[in-house]
Amino acid sequence: MSETKTDAYPSALPPSAAELAEWNALTRDEQIARVREFFAHPDCETFTDETAEDIIAAARQRAAARRG
Repeated sequence: MSETKTDAYPSALPPSAAELAEWNALTRDEQIARVREFFAHPDCETFTDETAEDIIAAARQRAAARRG
């Protein structure tokens, strides 16, 4: 996929300055490849009873845990 060594992927949450810098450092082709990879994941085909608010709250918790 990408030759750039970074874990930058699209996010539903606003990125930190460092995450945004990593994403912007990727070429357009690398960004497109990562977005395609992201949406090709099997979880994108899964239906859930969770609301959008539930999903956003869980994503915020994961992001906060990553940031420490």
